[in-house]
Amino acid sequence: MFELLPFHRFRDTPSVQFFDITVTDSNARDLVFHQGPAVSPNNDARQAWRFYLHPNQQDNLLAVSGGRTFHLVNFTWAYPFHEVRLEANRFILQIPPGTFHRSVSDPKGSLVINQAVRTATATIESEFRVYSSAEIPRLQRLLNSGLPPQRHGFEEDWPMAA
Repeated sequence: MFELLPFHRFRDTPSVQFFDITVTDSNARDLVFHQGPAVSPNNDARQAWRFYLHPNQQDNLLAVSGGRTFHLVNFTWAYPFHEVRLEANRFILQIPPGTFHRSVSDPKGSLVINQAVRTATATIESEFRVYSSAEIPRLQRLLNSGLPPQRHGFEEDWPMAA
């Protein structure tokens, strides 16, 4: 299943914070900028949701600025549909291989760094294919079923400040 990983803030100076965001075994870095309220991947011509699915890559996503909401679908999980909020500098979202995922940025956009872990067989062509829910019956049935996603990382989930 996916995880929300903490990371370590190791130093503060006036108006500056230093973080160690190292992800063990990461062997690839992606920097993804969404200008405004972008959706990635965007809907298809029928307005069906489209998703990425990486067969040979684990994503480890950290919002550096702004925020994003991720929709995750994985039919091997006990509950297959999740909605995860990723706020800047809060958690690293770890998405395992084989998970359908898409993201929606905040109205002012977002910047996310991905410290991916790719297998030796991973290629840009194999890992960045786009899948339309309109063309995958099981995915389409899930999204049309009315089953609500389990929500994680939203402000109401945060522990109350002391």
